[in-house]
Parts: sequence; structure tokens; C-alpha cells
Amino acid sequence: MIKVFNPNFKTRIERFLERQHFMKLVGFKLNVIEAGTTEGWLELRQEHQQQTGLVHGGVTATVADIVAGFAAYTLVPEDQHVVTGEIKISYFAKGKGQKLHAIGRVLKQGRRLNFCEAEVWCIDGDKRTLIAKATTTMATIIPDDYINHKL
Repeated sequence: MIKVFNPNFKTRIERFLERQHFMKLVGFKLNVIEAGTTEGWLELRQEHQQQTGLVHGGVTATVADIVAGFAAYTLVPEDQHVVTGEIKISYFAKGKGQKLHAIGRVLKQGRRLNFCEAEVWCIDGDKRTLIAKATTTMATIIPDDYINHKL
């Protein structure tokens, strides 16, 4: 069972999204923000492709990291933040299509670490294919960490 420490997590995340410059550069947008879960979409463009025209693996890993991280972020108190401590991604199929759909979930919530997963789906016309799955460990940054230079 997950516990939400900040009931205003959605407003907080929407505010932070305004300053998510890398997400804007990539073109990724979150459209679902719920306790322990986030989802987002990426309209695929040429700059998301590698040399053979498929979605670059780094793009796939990026959107997986974003949704897993924000899923964990929905659960932390107002004065805390979340960063990726570890990510492992497995690629199942080629990414060729018009959009990516990424879904992130918290599997196990902890005070300092949240264990999450993300799925990345590629949409090609009417076809929807699971192209990758990631497991992540999201580390919670507590204000004392800043003060005591533990980071």
C-alpha cells in the first residue's frame, strides 16, 4: 500500500513541469499524474531516431526514467525531491511508429528509496507494441542531505 505525504502532489508536479527543460527539448508530456503512477506521450520526430530510422534507445530510456521518477515524486513530502539512483532497461521490440506511450508505477515505497517500473509502448497506426520495460530505484533527497552535503 502506498502512502501519499503531500496531497497537493499534482499541483506541485505541474509547477515543476514548467521548469523541466529537457522534457520540453525532447517533446515528452505527462498527461496522467496520480498517486504512485504517471503516464506520458511523445510524438516521434526524426530527431528521436537512430541511423536506421528506429527510436533511439536513449529516448526510450529517457521517457521510462521520467515516468518512473515522477511516479515516485507523487509520494514524497513537499520538502523532498527524487532522483534516479539506478535504472535497468530491457528492450523487447523495435520502436517504429508515430508515438511513444510511457507508464510509470511505484512498486515498493520506502522512506529513502522507491522501487519503480516503467513500460514504454510504441504506437504505429492501430498497432500498440511494448518495446521496453525498466526497473528503477528512485532515491529521495531529504533537506538534511543538502545541509550536510551528503549528495
